[in-house]
Amino acid sequence: MSGGALDFLVLTGFLGSGKTSLLRDFLTHAEAADTAVIVNEAGEIGLDGVLLRESGDDVPMATLSNGCVCCQVGSDLAFTIDRLITAPRPDGAGPLRRIILETSGLSMPGPVLRTLATLAEHPMKIAVIGTYDIVRGTDVATFEEAAAQWAAAHRIVATKTDLVSADDLAAAPSAIAALNPLAEVIATRDREAAVLAAFAPLADTPLLREITADALSAHPRLALCTARPAGDIDYPALAAWLDNLAGALGERLLRIKGLVRVAEGKTPLLIECVGTMFSPPRPLRRADPGLSSFLVIIARDASDDDLASVLPAGLFQLSSWRQAETSPQGKGSAIKAEWVV
Repeated sequence: MSGGALDFLVLTGFLGSGKTSLLRDFLTHAEAADTAVIVNEAGEIGLDGVLLRESGDDVPMATLSNGCVCCQVGSDLAFTIDRLITAPRPDGAGPLRRIILETSGLSMPGPVLRTLATLAEHPMKIAVIGTYDIVRGTDVATFEEAAAQWAAAHRIVATKTDLVSADDLAAAPSAIAALNPLAEVIATRDREAAVLAAFAPLADTPLLREITADALSAHPRLALCTARPAGDIDYPALAAWLDNLAGALGERLLRIKGLVRVAEGKTPLLIECVGTMFSPPRPLRRADPGLSSFLVIIARDASDDDLASVLPAGLFQLSSWRQAETSPQGKGSAIKAEWVV
């Protein structure tokens, strides 16, 4: 059984982006000794599970073979997680500290996180790890699944870095930040360093830096908007605004993250969601006192009209949606932000 809060890492990335290779390399390290793995396979033959077992014979592993985990698994995922957490650990092994769910290449992260929310009896810190195939770059960004995976990620790992030039590798952080300026970027030719950083323990207190105004999407259908309080905000008004924003955007909402100071508290609240799945707002006690309140919103196929009807009206001052057509691709800064859902 596990002791304390588990790290639950949702490993996501588009088809052929190197997820299984990244995980397989991690399982060869001593740092993986406190890890369990769940592999989502499409079809009856679980090839990824077979490949991973070659690297981590002692790693508890479960395979879900009922298609895309985001669409079909439901309680099967919850049952599998519960089984891994409650299973006795081998003699001499320490407590379970980490579970990694490798999703299929066409999984959407939001529904997976909604399933995890049903496991409230198990304390877990949850994060999404995304892979960025540096050879193909944003060529696969036309697929909604790839765009959603990148937008949801807390960490994005550049893969296949040995196959590109030094200039292409140096440009990768900016290209990734243009897809998701909120994510921590891991882009190095040092494979061991990249693997260990990808699955490193999640911080109890996330780091948060304000996103610069020129952070733009490298995807023509993705847009970024910043929201700043127009005045003092009380918590009920903030909760109502976020709920109404999620209702207005629906499945087009991919990510929200930021800090908002409310009248009821002395410290800012960390606000974050993947899709329409919000984590409970919580005080961020180690925030920079000079950091202003702001929210960053990433959505697909969004327009300024979508925000006009969100109530309470006038609660936030909203920037216009920033999209790839309005600025050269990859203009955004590479900003690290380490946080958990």
